[in-house]
Order: sequence, then structure tokens, then C-alpha cells
Amino acid sequence: MTKRPLRGDLLAEITARVLDGRLADGARINEVHLARELGVSRTPLREALIGLADRGLLVAAPGRGFLVAPLDPAEARRLYPLIAELEALALRWSPPLELATVADALDRLAEEMAEAGTGPELSEMDNRWHALLLSRCGNPHLLRLIEQTKPLLKRYESRYLSGPSRAAESIGEHRRIAEALRAGDLPTASALLVRNWVKALALLERS
Repeated sequence: MTKRPLRGDLLAEITARVLDGRLADGARINEVHLARELGVSRTPLREALIGLADRGLLVAAPGRGFLVAPLDPAEARRLYPLIAELEALALRWSPPLELATVADALDRLAEEMAEAGTGPELSEMDNRWHALLLSRCGNPHLLRLIEQTKPLLKRYESRYLSGPSRAAESIGEHRRIAEALRAGDLPTASALLVRNWVKALALLERS
């Protein structure tokens, strides 16, 4: 008997399809076809779509069901500083001694990122790097807010910031953050983290 996806799995799968373009920006969601592809009934699928609309990844359009939210430069200008401050806050709420213990693992992930080149694999490694960076934060509400907001931003990353030069620059910034954590310099690590996100926004606006 085939195991049906759980709600969290549905959310993750639909999110992945939006991020990689299988569900195109501004496109209408065909609920019948999508339910068939995912092997679920319309009810759990619709619950997942409502959840993603609440998070801003989809738009509930009266009489048309759900649409993938269109990309909007104004949204990007709001999202990048928001994620920068939220992640920096999570970092500041983490014990410095515990952060120092993850610096080596952060460096190893950065090395893997450098070897991966560009594309979906690099994006997934970047997600893992940031998750590890914030893993010592003891505020689950803040972490949940970051987790729910970040896919909105990742859409812009995957469309506009996937080139090798930006990847190399970002990896270098990641290494400097790890080095600051290793030295116990949390203010510098937080400032570098914010700068990493703000610089990405500046590059996006020039794209």
C-alpha cells in the first residue's frame, strides 16, 4: 500500500515545485492534476495550498483557486532585510560557546558548497549551512518564522543569483562568519550575516 504524503510533506513538495519553476510564477494551480501527481485527495491538498497562501507563496484568487505569487521587486526589498535581521537575532540569542562548536562544521559545509558549483544542490547546501548556523538558537517561535518566510526569498535567489561569481563571493562570506564564531566574536558574525543578505539584495536589484 502506497503511503500518502503527510501535510508537512505536501507543503515541502509544493514549495519545491514553486522554487524550481515547475509551478511557474503567476500560474494557476490545477488542483485536480496536482492532487493526482502527488497521490492525495483534494482535501489535504487544499489545506496545504491554504497554508502556503497564508505564508505568501501562493495567492488565493476568488473564482480561480490558487495562483503562484508573482515575483515583485518591492517584495524582495522587504524580504531581504527582514531575513537578515531575523537570522542575526537568532544568532544573538544563541550561546556564543555553543556557536563556536559548530564553526568547523560550517567550514566543512562551505567547502562542499565550493565544490558543488551552482544549481539546486548548492541551494540545498546553503539551506543546510544556515540551518546549522541557527541551530543553537533556543527560540522555536523565531526559528519557525524564519523557516516559513525564507521560501519567499529563495524564489528570487534561484531566479537571479545563481551565477558562479556570486556563489564564490557568498561562500567566502560564510567562511568569515564561521571564523568570527570560532573567535567568539558574535557582534562581528551578526554584522557579517546581515551584510551577506543585504549584498544579495543589492546584486538582485542590478540583475
